Amino acid sequence: MFDLYVVTDSDLSRGRTDAEIARLAYEGGADAVQLRMKNADGRSMLAQAKEIARAAEEYNRFFFVNDRVDIAMASGADGVHLGQSDIPVEDARRMMGDDAIIGVSVHTVEQAREAIGGGADYLGVGSIFTTATKADAVQAIGLDVVFQITQEFDVPVVAIGGINRGNIQDVIRAGADSAAVVSAVVAQDDPAAAAHELRDLILKVRPHVVEEL
Repeated sequence: MFDLYVVTDSDLSRGRTDAEIARLAYEGGADAVQLRMKNADGRSMLAQAKEIARAAEEYNRFFFVNDRVDIAMASGADGVHLGQSDIPVEDARRMMGDDAIIGVSVHTVEQAREAIGGGADYLGVGSIFTTATKADAVQAIGLDVVFQITQEFDVPVVAIGGINRGNIQDVIRAGADSAAVVSAVVAQDDPAAAAHELRDLILKVRPHVVEEL
C-alpha cells in the first residue's frame, strides 16, 4: 500500500505549514502524508487539509487525517488514522463509507486483532523506538511486535516511532510494509531530499526481504 508515510508536526517544521511540508514530502517520493494537528482549531486544520488534499491529487498519492473524521470527510482525504482513544473503527466506517481507508494505531497483537476485527485497512504499529515527537506514545515496543503482527495478520503494517535513516531498513526487515516518519522529514533542512533518501533506503532493502522469505 505504502513505502514511506510522513506525519506532519508543525512544532518541528521550522516555520513551514503542514501543507508545505506535505507538498515537499510528496515531491520527495512519500507515498502518504498524515495531517496531525493535535492543538489546532477545526477551521485551521480544515484549511491545511484541503491544501494537502489538492497536493495529494496532483502527485497521485495518499492523504490521511489524524483522529478527525469530520476533517477527513470535509477535505476529501483518502481516509483517517485513529488512535486507541478515538472513535471505534466501525463508527468511522459508517460515517465515511466503504471507500475510505482507515488506519488504527496499535501497540500489541491483541489491539491489532481488535482493530482488524473492526475493519481497519492498515495498522500503525509503534512506537517502535523511543520518540519525543508524541509525548503520549507507548515507547519503544521494539521490532518483535512488528514481526509478530505481520506473521499473524494479513493487513498492511506501517511501523512508526523514532524511525530515521539509521534504522528505517531494520523495520522493513522485521516485516513492516511501510515506515512512518516525523522528524526525519519534517524537521530537515530539505524535506523533499530527506523523503527521497528514506524511500530509497526502503526500496533498497525490500528485495532482500523478499529473497529471505
